[in-house]
Amino acid sequence: MPKPLFPPSATAAGLIAAVFWCAIMPVTYASAQVQPGAQSAEESPARWQLWRVPSPDASVVSHALLFRPPGEGPFPLALIAHASTQNAIRRAQMPQPEYRALAVALVARGFAVLVPERPGHGATGGAYLEDQGDCAGADYAKAGRVTAEAIRTAIDFIRTQPFVRKEGALVVGHSAGGWGALALAQSDPKTISRIIAFAPGRGGRANDRAGDVCAPERLISTAGKFGKGARVPVTWIIAENDSYFSPALSRRMADAFRSGGAKVDFRVVPNSGEDGHWLAEGESASIATILTDALSQRKQ
Repeated sequence: MPKPLFPPSATAAGLIAAVFWCAIMPVTYASAQVQPGAQSAEESPARWQLWRVPSPDASVVSHALLFRPPGEGPFPLALIAHASTQNAIRRAQMPQPEYRALAVALVARGFAVLVPERPGHGATGGAYLEDQGDCAGADYAKAGRVTAEAIRTAIDFIRTQPFVRKEGALVVGHSAGGWGALALAQSDPKTISRIIAFAPGRGGRANDRAGDVCAPERLISTAGKFGKGARVPVTWIIAENDSYFSPALSRRMADAFRSGGAKVDFRVVPNSGEDGHWLAEGESASIATILTDALSQRKQ
């Protein structure tokens, strides 16, 4: 895994300065005319390669990782949308999202896998477009739709590559990335054929307290809005020991999402590590088993 951008011993003032520099870095990239596309040679595992992809912010070209099977393709696409945080310093320090075990498991099933870093995070920098606002008045609808726009922008670009199929993308979202994936459920199923959401939501673990969620009723009602007119089937996965969104709250969100007509396969899986919220980032074989099961269910 990539190392954090800043050491634990960094001072608060230094971290604040780092946040500032991360925010202006995309301007430097733009002036240097960094172009979307491959940025490195392929490496193991799974033809791992650095890429840059467009983002909803025209001044920001997002960092990304690409994995793919042997051969020329075209391969079906799977995009993995990462988690986020409202804490600006933590966002600035965020290493490049990899989800390596999940990506390799998808490659083994024939997918080309893109893991883009959204604006406002890590080395990509730029404005944090998906800010949900304050805890009591959190705008979960806006946050989810902006995340969805970033996912869609990356998909639209990578679909132009000759090794990627033009239709039938899989979106795998984690936490805030999963919340953005839910906002895409109204998409044309020819473009996005299925969604797998690991612990989708926003506002979890408020003030770093396990089980404390900002405006949970607002979160539930927004899930209902995302589900209205949904055309893409969703597998919703939550671990028993998730400290951000409990299985009980997640079930209420899934039920609200389903009430709008969405097709939802809601499943609770056993405890994972110290905090099941990070199941999607796990390195164990269990992620491959969960993935296989989710994909087979969606074919029924």
